Amino acid sequence: MSGKPFPWDEVMAFGLGRLRLSPAAFWAMTPRELAAAMSAFALPISAPERSALAELMNRFPDRKAD
Repeated sequence: MSGKPFPWDEVMAFGLGRLRLSPAAFWAMTPRELAAAMSAFALPISAPERSALAELMNRFPDRKAD
């Protein structure tokens, strides 16, 4: 355990505000269910593969070809 208290204020704000859960629905969720719901809003943590980036650059160039 890290010794830090659980961030209840942030988790409740996210569950009740961002996810728009009712208090009853929020408190009925298991931690695993809440984590799964919150993960839908997480940003990807890895960069695209080089081939995917090349394809995107090909499809959407910064400048028009001469």
